[in-house]
Amino acid sequence: MTPYSLLFDHVATRVDAEQAHHLGFRAVRAGAAVAARLPRPGRPVQALGQTFPNVLGVAAGFDKNAVGIDALAALGFGHVEVGTVTGEGQPGNPRPRLFRLPADRAVVNRMGFNNDGAEVVARRLAERAARVRGRAGGPVLGVNIGKTKVVPDDDQAAVEADYAKSTRLLAPFADYLVVNVSSPNTPGLRNLQAVEKLQPLLEHVRRTADTVTSRRVPLLVKIAPDLADDDVLAVADMARAIGLDGIIATNTTTSRAGLVSPDAEVEAIGNGGLSGRPVRERALEVTRLLRGRLGAGTTIIGVGGITTPDDARARLEAGADLLQGYSAFVYEGPLWPRRIVAGVAPVGSG
Repeated sequence: MTPYSLLFDHVATRVDAEQAHHLGFRAVRAGAAVAARLPRPGRPVQALGQTFPNVLGVAAGFDKNAVGIDALAALGFGHVEVGTVTGEGQPGNPRPRLFRLPADRAVVNRMGFNNDGAEVVARRLAERAARVRGRAGGPVLGVNIGKTKVVPDDDQAAVEADYAKSTRLLAPFADYLVVNVSSPNTPGLRNLQAVEKLQPLLEHVRRTADTVTSRRVPLLVKIAPDLADDDVLAVADMARAIGLDGIIATNTTTSRAGLVSPDAEVEAIGNGGLSGRPVRERALEVTRLLRGRLGAGTTIIGVGGITTPDDARARLEAGADLLQGYSAFVYEGPLWPRRIVAGVAPVGSG
C-alpha cells in the first residue's frame, strides 16, 4: 500500500467526494511546475493520424472545464480529454452528486454535465493555445461534447443544433473530438445511442467540424457498457459505414451487480453512473467485441476499471489502441499514470 493510499483511505474518504476532487485538482495544478521537470514516461503511440506521447490519457469528467490540461500532462498522461462540455453552461444536478465506494475501488457520479459551456471553454482553450504555441512535447487534447440538459432528446434537429454549437466553438482547438451519448445522468441522453439517431448526429457533427477547421479533426463516439452485445456490434458497423475515426469503450454503468460494498451503503448513494474496478470486465468485453467487428484501422480507446499494469495490458491485448483512466487515478494518486505507462512499456523502451 502506498503512502497516498493510506492518506486517501484514512483522510480523503472523510471529505465530501466533490470537494476532495476540487482540492486534489488544485494541488495537481499547483505542483505542475515541479512535475513538468520529470522525464515524460513511455513511448509514442500512433493513433488517429497523430502521435500520442504515450498510451495513457485522463478520461473526460476529470477536467470538465479545461483548467488543468498541462498540469495533468505533467503527471505523465499522454493525452487529456476535457469535458463533457455542453452547448450551454449548466450547473448540473443537485449536490451531493459524487460518491466513493472504497471497498470496490469505485466511484458513483450523477454530476449531470456540470460545466461552464462551450463559449467559455472555447475562450479558455484559445488562451491556452496562445500560451503553448510553438512548445513541443505537449499532450494530445481531446474535447468531449454532450447534450445540454434542456434540449429534448426526441427533437433530433434541436439535438443536432446543440452539438453543432459545441463543435463550431471547440473543434478548432481539439486534436480529436468525442460525441458523448452515453452518460446516464442526463435524461434521455442514452436514447441517442440507437443507431438510427446516432448516425445522423455524428454525420452532422462531422460536417460541422469540417466547416470550421482547415484540418480534419478525428471524430469518436463514447458508448456505455450497458449496451447489449448486438447494439455494440451495430455501433461498430455504423462506425465503419460512415468512416468514424474511433470509439471510446466505455462510459459508466448503471448496474450495481457484483459490488462488495454493503447494500445499505450502495442504496444510500442512489442513482448515478458507476466507474472503477467493477466496470473492468464488461469494458474489456466491449473492447474485444468492437475490435473483432471493426478489424484494424478504427481507433479504440479503452477505459473503465483499468487499475493495474496487468489491467492495462489486458485492454491493449483485447484491441484497444489507447487507454484512459479516472477512478484509479482518484484512488491511486499522482504517481499512478507513470506506473501504468511504465508497466505496459516493452522491456528496454524509453
